[in-house]
Amino acid sequence: MNLNRTLKHLNTKQTKQFEDSGYHSPVRILTAQQAMKYREILEAYEKKLGHPVRGPLRTKPHLLFKWVDSLIRNETILDCVEDLIGPDILCWNTWFWIKEANTSSFVSWHQDSQYWGLDTDKLVTAWLALSPASEDAGCMNVMPGSHLGEPLDHEDRYHDDNMLTRGQEIVTIDESKAVSMPLKSGEMSIHNIRIAHASGPNITADRRIGLSMHFMPTNARQLNAEWDSASLVRGRDRYGYFEHTPKPACDFDPTTVAYHKKATDAMREILFKGAEKVRPTI
Repeated sequence: MNLNRTLKHLNTKQTKQFEDSGYHSPVRILTAQQAMKYREILEAYEKKLGHPVRGPLRTKPHLLFKWVDSLIRNETILDCVEDLIGPDILCWNTWFWIKEANTSSFVSWHQDSQYWGLDTDKLVTAWLALSPASEDAGCMNVMPGSHLGEPLDHEDRYHDDNMLTRGQEIVTIDESKAVSMPLKSGEMSIHNIRIAHASGPNITADRRIGLSMHFMPTNARQLNAEWDSASLVRGRDRYGYFEHTPKPACDFDPTTVAYHKKATDAMREILFKGAEKVRPTI
């Protein structure tokens, strides 16, 4: 990271903290009213669907919802990402992370770099809260500096309440050193692909709704598959290692819905490569 170049949104102290500790939080992206608007759109769709978004609908929703596509192109988010990885940016994936009120869903301690097949340590995850993500609601916890050491040993420990595909979990970790990143509606946290992170259950009376967006430089490669896709959201792609995804013209644009099926099938293969057993959906 070149800390001497002109920064667009983050200051030198914030970028240095990200480089040294692997995370920064919070950053205000939306007003509470804007976040509520997006939440209402999502929940109106869920009402029509008859259940919360799950399975493939959680994965790459920017190919299904025009409003999610607009968020991966949000100028403030991309300014923060550019401050950390440079001006040529791909959005590799997006996920909804929804914990229902008073439920036991959790995310075990893990490092994304162990499962995503990407050869870059520059990927930045932006986690945007569309409802309050307090400690009681199960906000994210991170292990500062864990992105700088050797990869930690993981085991697949499938559990019905674990929101991770394989129940992947770090074998040994000292949780007393963890830092929590509570967020208000419309705020985001950012963290490095290699940092160890986790979150507990939601013991509040409201849903905890988050959207994660995963940004990487255009020179990143996918090592776990011959084909993968990403959205070019800023700058130029001089490498062409990922097929560029189409932009939805409207929610559930037939073109991007068909592409979503291909892209999520590929994502499933990437995430489960090397797993002893496989769940039916991601």
